[in-house]
Amino acid sequence: MDNNKISNTKTEVPTGKSLNDKDYINCLLSSLKEMVKSYSVSLTEASNENLYNNYKSMFDNYIKLQRKVYELMFRKGWYSLEKAETQKISSKIQMLNQEISDLNS
Repeated sequence: MDNNKISNTKTEVPTGKSLNDKDYINCLLSSLKEMVKSYSVSLTEASNENLYNNYKSMFDNYIKLQRKVYELMFRKGWYSLEKAETQKISSKIQMLNQEISDLNS
């Protein structure tokens, strides 16, 4: 077992040419990610408050749905995460702090 992976036991699905539950939900997650990106752009370009509020409401609904789909995939073992090494995290924090410092100078 890979100690750098964080995952659940994989729910097996049929293989072959036919689409299975994992295929459908993976497609749904990809579509929701793209929709969230598109609504994010729409929010930044909304021309008035009413339009912005409508987009914001839809954005909030889609991002919640995207999270639920991701969590379902993770529970079924169809999505795994990789543990980050403490040194890499510290290095990234240091780099970002330096960039913030450079921006403020």
